[in-house]
Amino acid sequence: MKGDNFVFGMIGLGTMGRSLLLNMADHGFNVAGHDKDQTKVTALEKEAAKGNVKGFLSVNEFVESLKTPRAIMMLVPAGKIVDSVIEELTPLLDAGDLIIDGGNSHFTDTNRRVEILKGKGLHFFGMGISGGEEGARKGPSMMPGGDMEAYRVVQPIFEAVAAKVNGEPCVTYIGPGASGHFVKMVHNGIEYGIMQLIAETYEMMKKGLNLPDDEIYAAFKKWSEGKLQSFLIDITRDILAFRENGSDHLLLNDIKDEARSKGTGKWTSQVAMDLQAPLTVIDTAVSMRDLSKYKSLRTKVAGIYKDPVSRGKVEISLSNLEDALYFSTIVAYAQGMHLLSLASKEFSYNLRMDRIALIWRGGCIIRSVFLEDIYQAYKADSSLEHLLIDGRVQQKVNGLLPATRSVLGLSVASGIAMPAHAAALSYLDSLRSERMPSNLIQAQRDFFGAHTYERIGKEGVFHTQWFAK
Repeated sequence: MKGDNFVFGMIGLGTMGRSLLLNMADHGFNVAGHDKDQTKVTALEKEAAKGNVKGFLSVNEFVESLKTPRAIMMLVPAGKIVDSVIEELTPLLDAGDLIIDGGNSHFTDTNRRVEILKGKGLHFFGMGISGGEEGARKGPSMMPGGDMEAYRVVQPIFEAVAAKVNGEPCVTYIGPGASGHFVKMVHNGIEYGIMQLIAETYEMMKKGLNLPDDEIYAAFKKWSEGKLQSFLIDITRDILAFRENGSDHLLLNDIKDEARSKGTGKWTSQVAMDLQAPLTVIDTAVSMRDLSKYKSLRTKVAGIYKDPVSRGKVEISLSNLEDALYFSTIVAYAQGMHLLSLASKEFSYNLRMDRIALIWRGGCIIRSVFLEDIYQAYKADSSLEHLLIDGRVQQKVNGLLPATRSVLGLSVASGIAMPAHAAALSYLDSLRSERMPSNLIQAQRDFFGAHTYERIGKEGVFHTQWFAK
């Protein structure tokens, strides 16, 4: 194909980069890809169904092949590699060209890169992409943030390749600066929380209810067709049915119980603490992944502290377990949305919460039928202070609470840990407490450190000499 014919370029032709580029080609866009690995360049062209895709080993030839203003996306590992690609790329570009970071970069790095490239006359924005390999190939959820004028250059491409729900593309302009990467980070935090909740539910079914694998599968299959319907429930159902060829048991039972992570859940918790946004479910999920890595220590402790003597089969109905999982999932979403609303004010992102819920309904890892409720809540009230205040959500939560309390009571009595579920319930119980015991904490702080306190019905700050010197 002749030069100056490609409307979009991709740097990084791994699974995600190649899949997204092929998705664009399927929608009729002439696209180019670059990678330093010849096998990946070859794989791109080999997989292309149409002839409107070309791979380049040379970055110079790749850049020269693109129409101006050039639109180039990077899908490379976050961190120093992103900076090195930018450093190599910028001397080859012209003022007005656009660089997009489609990886999971920390939003503070995106802020830094925006300012550096602005000084060179280049547009830069960070875009969160969710949906994994299948989403990239068939339709992801995308969260672009940065210069709106620059986004409009690529908007037709992104809207064409994004997942669709009711005909609406799961991509929208998020806001200025690093807002796109921030929203994707929170998406991943919610993902951590829901995955942990599902894992705890699975453990209760296996260890507490003593259900065989086929009955656990049947439960998740049923749930995947009801109020819990979501991508994560769907894949859990499929995992619970997967056996390797010739095997008489699930592959799941051969996988080590040591969970890994790439850090986005931790980033979400860290930022939330800076903004004083309580994310108890996500924080617990991060901690449980960390705890899972101490396998040898857990084995030692398991030999010291035995299960409760009275524990037999835990008498929990699958219906109650379903309600408890639904309740805790709602809280995980609510905490994430609360963080986004606080960050929107702190960083002047001007986030449209309804649009975020809208684009999460399809393509992304945390897509679920409940996101329609979230969308409707923020559509009805764009200034909604907290999702749990919404009338329809309130009605759902009140209906789920009895089962949730029952499940967690039996969980504690049986010694089967459900920490993320417990964190969700304790969060709501604390949130609905008009008067928390924090007055005692203030008194303690004043006692040992003269940190002062405020009084009910009196203006000013106070300090008390709590003991005689």
